[in-house]
Amino acid sequence: MGTWNTRGLRGSALEDLINISNEKYRMAGVALIQKVPTPIKPMRMDKEKGHITLAYFDQKSTVDYIGAVQGVPVCFDAKECASDRFTIRNIHEHQISFMEDFEKQNGVSFIILHFTKKDEIYYIPFRDILRFWERAESGGKKSFCYDEIDKRYKVRSCEGVAVHYLEAIKTDLEERG
Repeated sequence: MGTWNTRGLRGSALEDLINISNEKYRMAGVALIQKVPTPIKPMRMDKEKGHITLAYFDQKSTVDYIGAVQGVPVCFDAKECASDRFTIRNIHEHQISFMEDFEKQNGVSFIILHFTKKDEIYYIPFRDILRFWERAESGGKKSFCYDEIDKRYKVRSCEGVAVHYLEAIKTDLEERG
């Protein structure tokens, strides 16, 4: 059997850890965050087995996760980066627009970025994402590097939660005033 080598499966290990963390948050009653399914359009079905054998993405997805943390609406995307440099185009324009609109509704938008080479995970607040995005749009660097991110937003494991990002949300909210 051949191996999977598709761009669509990148980040699935990180997403698995986030899904487990979200379930622990739910069970503790501190947050309710759900994975947003990517809409697909089935094109071919195996009627005997009842499986989809060919499908295309039906529409652009917004973000990977959405929910609430103690009454605060949150949305975020999970990304992985194999080097010390993250290409800003890995965040799509429709995602930037969605996160920007979400923030205008007093929500908190961010990405969780795993630098796999360093095995470090960071919460990147939307204000930083937008700054990197606008820099690229105005002809500047098309990526941001590990050294440019705020190290106070490093996400750690804590009390059985593999990706404990709630501390970073708290820091982000405190900075907003």
